[in-house]
Amino acid sequence: MSTSKSSGSSRLGRDSAAQRLGVKIYAGQPVKTGMIIIRQRGTRYLAGKNVKKGSDDTLYAGKDGIVRFASKLKKLFNGKQRQAKIVNVDLVK
Repeated sequence: MSTSKSSGSSRLGRDSAAQRLGVKIYAGQPVKTGMIIIRQRGTRYLAGKNVKKGSDDTLYAGKDGIVRFASKLKKLFNGKQRQAKIVNVDLVK
């Protein structure tokens, strides 16, 4: 029977990869169709004009244009209101 612990196996050292969430393209920047604007969990930002929402709540450009952010009051189901952040893509003329 050993008198000291054998070296080797450690119980530490496990970590998951970062998810790389957040805003990828900011207001005033140009986008092309299909480019990811925001990666998010849940709907912190809502899709506006010419913006589509993926199955993992990612917002991406539906058409070529310039990214714009806006906010408006949104009524909730319980009657309260919240400030909603909306992402739009304005078409370039």
